[in-house]
Amino acid sequence: MNEPRAGSLRRPIRSFVLRQGRFSPAQQRARETLLPRFGIPFAPALLDFDLVFGRKAPRILEIGFGMGETTAAIAQAMPEHDFLAVEVHAPGVGGLLKLLDERGLANVRIVQHDAAEVVAQMIPVASLAGIHIFFPDPWPKKRHHKRRLLQPPFVRELALRLAAGGFLHAATDWEDYAAQILAAFAAEPLLQNSADGYAARPAYRPLTKFERRGIGLGHRIWDVIFRRR
Repeated sequence: MNEPRAGSLRRPIRSFVLRQGRFSPAQQRARETLLPRFGIPFAPALLDFDLVFGRKAPRILEIGFGMGETTAAIAQAMPEHDFLAVEVHAPGVGGLLKLLDERGLANVRIVQHDAAEVVAQMIPVASLAGIHIFFPDPWPKKRHHKRRLLQPPFVRELALRLAAGGFLHAATDWEDYAAQILAAFAAEPLLQNSADGYAARPAYRPLTKFERRGIGLGHRIWDVIFRRR
């Protein structure tokens, strides 16, 4: 039986809008001084993870890490794993770089580029132990739903990058997006739900300040965790 191949993913509709975010002086300084150490320039060529990280280890892809607090916390708690963190917004890249330096973390690399293109052109098939997509932009207006990142074609590409038993974990605080994610994951034949519907938040995903505030206001959080068959 032939193994499914990764397709050439084309996403003319972007799942993000680049905004002119403000850098703090520390973020700007971190980006200027630390990006050559922790950054990987986007290129249409498959990564050699062993070369990138200088060791063999389970690899986890982090898509859309915001200001980097969650990614840094997970990387610090899981030093036996390597993390490839992808984000388009420069202040967030500066924020994560600052945290990596402050905490002495060496198991994170950053690509500042569109995640769909990074996955399609840089991530080898069956190379990942896990993928985290926490609180992607919900694009709440109905006419913007086509911009949501987790559509079936992209879910397929993500599933192909997982090794057997690897996990795909998304979390959102928008109920209709949670339902869409659950349906898209369930429709992908390479994936199998790890729970009966939505999953409980695993211990490795820390609560963010935003999340705690939302929970305090009575908002729900939905975690969706599937595994590669």
